[in-house]
Amino acid sequence: MGDLLGQKGPTGRRRMRFLFLLSLVCPVLPEQIRYTIPEELAMGSLVGNLPKDLGLGVQDLPTRNLRISAQKKFFTVSTENGDLLVSDRIDREQICGKKSSCVLEFEMVAEKPLNFFHISVVIQDINDNPPTFSQNITELEISELALTGATFSLESAQDSDVGVNSLQQYYLNPNPHFSLIQKENPDGSRYPELVVKTPLDREEQSCHHLVLTAIRVLVADANDNPPVFTQDVYRASVRENLPMGSSVLSVMATDLDEGVNAEITYAFINTGNVVRQLFKLDSKTGVLTTGGELDFEERESYTIGVEAKDGGRHTAHCKIQIDILDENDNAPEVTLDSESKQIQEDAELGTVVALIKTHDLDSGFNGEVFCQLQGKFPFKIVQDTKNTYMLVTDGVLDREQIPEYNITITVTDRGKPPLSSNRSVLLNIIDVNDNAPVFGQAFCLVHVAENNPPGASIAQVSASDPDLGPNGRVSYSIVASDLEPRALASYVSVSAQSGVVFQLRAFELTLQARDQGSPALSANVSLRVLVDDRNDNAPRVLYPALGPDGSALFDTVPRAAQPGYLVTKVVAVDADSGHNAWLSYHVLQASEPGLFSLGLRTGEVRTARALGDRDAARQRLLVAVRDGGQPPLSATATLNLAFADSLQEVLPDVSDRPAPSDPQAELQFYLVVALALISVLFLLAVILAVALRLGRSSSPAAWGCFQTNVCSKTESGVLPNFIEGTLPYSYNLCAASHSSKTEFKFLNIKPDNVPPQDLLCNEASWFESTSDEDPQMTSNSVSSL
Repeated sequence: MGDLLGQKGPTGRRRMRFLFLLSLVCPVLPEQIRYTIPEELAMGSLVGNLPKDLGLGVQDLPTRNLRISAQKKFFTVSTENGDLLVSDRIDREQICGKKSSCVLEFEMVAEKPLNFFHISVVIQDINDNPPTFSQNITELEISELALTGATFSLESAQDSDVGVNSLQQYYLNPNPHFSLIQKENPDGSRYPELVVKTPLDREEQSCHHLVLTAIRVLVADANDNPPVFTQDVYRASVRENLPMGSSVLSVMATDLDEGVNAEITYAFINTGNVVRQLFKLDSKTGVLTTGGELDFEERESYTIGVEAKDGGRHTAHCKIQIDILDENDNAPEVTLDSESKQIQEDAELGTVVALIKTHDLDSGFNGEVFCQLQGKFPFKIVQDTKNTYMLVTDGVLDREQIPEYNITITVTDRGKPPLSSNRSVLLNIIDVNDNAPVFGQAFCLVHVAENNPPGASIAQVSASDPDLGPNGRVSYSIVASDLEPRALASYVSVSAQSGVVFQLRAFELTLQARDQGSPALSANVSLRVLVDDRNDNAPRVLYPALGPDGSALFDTVPRAAQPGYLVTKVVAVDADSGHNAWLSYHVLQASEPGLFSLGLRTGEVRTARALGDRDAARQRLLVAVRDGGQPPLSATATLNLAFADSLQEVLPDVSDRPAPSDPQAELQFYLVVALALISVLFLLAVILAVALRLGRSSSPAAWGCFQTNVCSKTESGVLPNFIEGTLPYSYNLCAASHSSKTEFKFLNIKPDNVPPQDLLCNEASWFESTSDEDPQMTSNSVSSL
């Protein structure tokens, strides 16, 4: 409706636009927009284009969501083009009364980002109200003795319009005896007075009809003295909210006449109906009292005309000027307008949360207000204009600590006593993905038993995220491992939802927990999985080797063996590890109890006492080997021992078998003898080959063992792969046919360094005792007579 700083149309409507900056602490830039329109515009009439005047793009209107913040909305905003339109009847007289300036002020709120603009619309008055008199006919009685130039006040007309549209002039129809003059009250209102132009003669004409509205003038008998007020203007100041009937002041007029002509009555003149309802004038005493509630906020002062009339119809006039004193009887009002009831927890300092408007109907100190928060919050109130404030962030928001704030805003005036009003707002904190998932510990060590079936769960990792929704929804994945990438999928997997880990072997990997926020946050945890051994392997006896019937071959013991003599050693291994591979040796059965002892941990069989005359030459021991698992597993071995001074004494007994009881048994006996002869021939061929090889060797020690002796070696079958914690053994027997010495040689090797194929008769590892005394056992060899 018009251009800024200009006019348009016959109404000459103007609008002005003023821009100003807030303090630097304010994150928004309010603007003052001023429009001017006439009253009584039709609904839908254009006031102005807000995007153009605010510097906004029309394409931004859907997101900015322009809206009006006001107690009573006379305007609306078009969602299509942002035009400010009239939405209700605008009656200046009803909105502003007799005020010379009528301005409608409100705030225009824009969202994303939150901003607001002060809008002022000046309402121009149009001449839509005619002047009116309180009564159509006014009757005056004027004495025929009234002097030329005498004046008589008339009832003033009332016009609701202001300025040039208000009452400007009174007119009187032409009359030879009267004329009309206008006078002005202190408040600027005008009232007419009737002036006598020529002497009046009642006998000639007793009644005069004058047209103002309708004035009838009656000519009365002579009354020489008119009443006279003691003051032309009476002034009084009263507080608002006085009780009805309270005395304000008294007017007094005197008349020098006597009798009826001196009786004075008081009445209002040139006073509107509103004033007549608020004040009452005693017609006899002239006492002015209150007839209604005085409200400073509605009107600050009143000018009342009073007429004093005597019995002879003479009148006098005075003015009463009443000023209303303001009292602090109105608590300030606070209204809150905001983008929403939510704010993100990562909002920057100074972010506008809500717009606060205050209004106090009182004036002066009673109308000055200040706004504050009740309690400690990460928010503060920043004043924008006299009656507008902004609620902005003043600290760090953390939804995980405090998910919502119940903020109480208090507005207090400076009156005595001060009055205040409160407004509460519940502000929810919107979650953002500001917390990475957190594992309970940075490193996990998991022990699992071996022989797990494929797909069995062995561990579960768990990470927590205090964020909400997708920001706190955690998924798990493997980001690093000591396995090859191709082998990783076949050895281990992790459930993305539960964090359960599945595996087949010992390994170390790094798991990652990632939330589903934007951007996603993650945390890592190292998981070391060790496969614990399960006692699922029984001990395996390596020596003595078992024959076809499951029994061990014989071992010889010198008849003169002393107590402690090492006879043989039971060697066993266990594929398990740790305690499950810790072996112990026990004698289950012995043909001659007490003759031999068995080492609990070493498996060494020694003589416990010397051989007696009553002891049999051949002994049998049943040995059990147990591991340390729970429950323990075991294996057994049978030892056949023969007391003899030479190998030849034992050999005849080897083939000594009972006569077969039937032809089938006899056939088997001959087959065994044939196999034995073939074996002996093969053994002699091997010995000869070895002897020839050793003959070329420069090691005399190795040659000394085989020059005149029959040397046989029996060694354990060591497994190519053995489990850590089980020590492999190698046992060697060297027997001399012409000597009474029998020696047991043990290799001096380190199992970690020597491969199993080297556990043969190594010349560098042999040690031979040549002493005639009883040899002592060492860690490398055992000799006995």
